[in-house]
Amino acid sequence: MQLAILLGLVVVIGAVAFALQNNVPATVTFLVWRFDSSLPVVLLLAVAAGALVVALLSTPSVLRLQWTVARQRRRINELEFANGELKARVLQLQPADPPSETAGESGLARMAPRLP
Repeated sequence: MQLAILLGLVVVIGAVAFALQNNVPATVTFLVWRFDSSLPVVLLLAVAAGALVVALLSTPSVLRLQWTVARQRRRINELEFANGELKARVLQLQPADPPSETAGESGLARMAPRLP
């Protein structure tokens, strides 16, 4: 965050220095529209228009990503809650004193159903 602020200040200082050194008139003509202003103002308007286009084009993907993240967080919370309920249920179903393991038989093997 601090790096972004510092980088922004450097860009602003550079833009001000550019504006002070290049205060020449510039004319922009687009179809039937004509705009006379100084070069820094024209460049600033061009950059602002570009930023607006980028913002408008990237908004749908950003919104889709935020919606996906929110949905996944909700699903994670649901699964964590279900996991907690299942762990509590397992603890309820376990006997108070577990039988001692016999040689060669693990806890999982005791829990598996025996087939005839």
